[in-house]
Amino acid sequence: MMFKRLGFGAVILSVFTLFSSTAFSFGPNFPVGPNPQLTPGKLCDKPTTYRYPEHIAYCEREVTYDTKEMLIQQYDEQLGYHIQTLSRTDFKIDHFIPLCAGGSNDTSNLWPQHKSVYEITDPVEPLICEKMANGKLKQADAVKLIVRAKTYLNQVTDVMKILNTL
Repeated sequence: MMFKRLGFGAVILSVFTLFSSTAFSFGPNFPVGPNPQLTPGKLCDKPTTYRYPEHIAYCEREVTYDTKEMLIQQYDEQLGYHIQTLSRTDFKIDHFIPLCAGGSNDTSNLWPQHKSVYEITDPVEPLICEKMANGKLKQADAVKLIVRAKTYLNQVTDVMKILNTL
């Protein structure tokens, strides 16, 4: 009866409002991977040194507090997350392509990563960089594996197996 009086559009709007107001219970309020538009990844273009047998560019870590806060705000405002309402200690600003693999400090390589995500992906990074340092993995292949692991969390185990066979 009430649906008839409100009309179909009003019902849809009411349902949407109900779900929007309870969004916290229907999914994460944070990204589970870097957004490809905001964080496509970027290699170091202002190196302080070069590393590994492949001689890849290396950038020293340099991300300001203001940059970190801007990234969180950008992910919230542009993508609809609610990171700012959550505990800041549950997040770090992650280099999508890690510095040790030749990643940049540019904002296009940074994203707010929740601890539930970095607990899964963090073991990949040192192993990738170890393989690069030993000359067993080229940077181009390392970047592909990193992107795979950080974009598809269910692929981390497969990426680790690949790395362990090198």
